[in-house]
Amino acid sequence: MKKNRFLGFFKWLHRWPGLIASFFLLLWCISGIVLNHRQTFADFEVNRKHLAAEYQYKNWNNASLKGSVKIGTDSVLVYGNIGLWLTDSLFTNFKDFNDGFSSGIDNRKIYSVLKTSNGSLFAATLFGLYVHNNERWMCIDLPVKELQVVGLEMANDSLYVMTRSHLLVSADIPGHFQFKEIEVLPPYGYDHKIGLFKTLWEIHSGGIYGAVGKLVVDFVALSFIFFIVSGLVYYFAPGIIKRRKKNNRENKGLKKLTSFSVKWHNKLGIWLAILLMLTTISGMFLRPPLLIAIANARVAKLKYTELDSPNAWFDRFRDILYDEKYDRFIIGTVEGIYFSDDRFKSAPYLAPAQPPVSVMGINVFEKLGAGDYLVGSFYGLYRWIPAHHIVQDYITKSTKLLIEPSGPPLGQFMSAGYLKKSDGKAYHFDYNLGAIPLNTSEEFTVMPEQILKQSPMSLWNFALEVHTARIFKFLFGDLYILIIPLLGLLSFITLVSGVIVWAKIYIRKRRK
Repeated sequence: MKKNRFLGFFKWLHRWPGLIASFFLLLWCISGIVLNHRQTFADFEVNRKHLAAEYQYKNWNNASLKGSVKIGTDSVLVYGNIGLWLTDSLFTNFKDFNDGFSSGIDNRKIYSVLKTSNGSLFAATLFGLYVHNNERWMCIDLPVKELQVVGLEMANDSLYVMTRSHLLVSADIPGHFQFKEIEVLPPYGYDHKIGLFKTLWEIHSGGIYGAVGKLVVDFVALSFIFFIVSGLVYYFAPGIIKRRKKNNRENKGLKKLTSFSVKWHNKLGIWLAILLMLTTISGMFLRPPLLIAIANARVAKLKYTELDSPNAWFDRFRDILYDEKYDRFIIGTVEGIYFSDDRFKSAPYLAPAQPPVSVMGINVFEKLGAGDYLVGSFYGLYRWIPAHHIVQDYITKSTKLLIEPSGPPLGQFMSAGYLKKSDGKAYHFDYNLGAIPLNTSEEFTVMPEQILKQSPMSLWNFALEVHTARIFKFLFGDLYILIIPLLGLLSFITLVSGVIVWAKIYIRKRRK
C-alpha cells in the first residue's frame, strides 16, 4: 500500500505541474529556437500595433534612438533600433537612409555611426560593418568571424573598429580599407575567469559548443514540445477513447497514437533527462530574481568549450573612445572601463573611480571634453571625470550614487541613448520614458509617422520578450518576473518526478 502511495504521489507530481507549465514551456521552446538563430530570422518582423502599449514607440522610447552624427552643414543622421534616418539640424524632416541593408528591422539595428576626417561614412550594425558609397550602404569584410560591430573611433588617420571580442584598425583611405587585428593584451590582474551569468547563458543556448551546441539545444526544445504533446495525448486520450467506445466509434488510430506517445515519452524522457534538467535550471538563473544571485559571480572557463578562448577579451568589448589630449583609448567592457595610454602596446588597465554600469551593457559612451566623459546604461546616465574621481548623475546632478550592486540591474533612469543638437540642447533617451530634455525646456521632436510605420519589432526581439516572460507584463504587472522561476520550478519538479516514476516501474519490472 505504501509503495502504491509513493508511486501515486510522484505520478501526481509529474502530471499536474506538467499540465500547468505546458503552455509556457511551448512558448519558451518555440521562442528559444528563434533566439538561437538570430541571423536566420532577421528578415521576419512583428507589427507593433498587435502588441501591448509598452511595446509601442512613443517619444523615442524602447531604444528607438541611440545617437546622432552630423554629416553636413544641415544634415544629421539619427540612429538606433529604428535604423538610420537623415534629418536637418532642427530635426524637423526625416528621410529613410537605410538603402543597402537587407530587409528586416534587425538588419538595421545600428550601434554607432562615424564620419571620418576623409569623409567616409561608417555604420556599426548587428550584422557587420557598413560604409556608404554616396548612394547606398555596402558591407565590408572584416578579418574576423564575428559579425556584431559595437564601436567605431578615429585616432589620427586610423579607423578603429570594435566587435564584441576583437579590435581592428585600418588607415582611413576611402575605397582602400585594409583592416588588421590588434592584439589587445590581457588586462592587469586577469584571472582567466568569466562571469557565471555568461557561462549559464551559453549553456542554456548551447552556444558553449558553437553551432553544434545550438543544434543540440534546438533538439532539446523540440523534445520538450514532443513531451508536452505526447503527455497531453496520454492524459486526455483514455477519456476520449472511453466516450468514443460508448458511442460505438472506431478507436484504433487513437489507441495507436496513445501507445506511440507513451512509449516514446518514456524512452526519450529518460535518455534526455539530464539535458532537460540542465536547460531548465540554467534558464531559471538568467532572469530576476535568481539572476541577482549570480550577476557578479565569476567562475573558471569551462575547458574544451567556446568559452575557453585564449582571447582574454572574448565577448567583453562593448564600446571605444579616443581622447586626443591624453592620446588615450577608453574601452568599455562588460566588467568595467579600461584605459590604454600607449595604443595597446601594453596591457590596458582599469580606470579609476568608475561610473556604475548595468550587467545589461553600455548604451551611451560619449566624450564631453578632454578627460570628461558620459557613460550610460540601464543604471542611468553619468558624467565621469576620472582624473578628479568625479562620478555625477547627469540627470539629477547628484554625486551620491544609490546603486546597490546586489540589487536589480536597473536604475531610476534606464539610459538607452543621448543626443546633442548643434545649438547645444541635449537630450537623454530613457528606455521607458523616451526623450528627456537635459539642459533645455524644449521638448524633442515628436516621432514622425513615417518612422513609426517603418519600425516594427523584429521576430527575434518578440521571441526574447516571450522567452523572458516580459510579454505577460500587461497581465501581471511587475509580478511577471516570478513567472520564469515559478514555472521553471514546476518544470523541474515534473522532470524529476518523471524520472522517479520511470525508475520505480523499471525496478519493479526487473524484479519480476
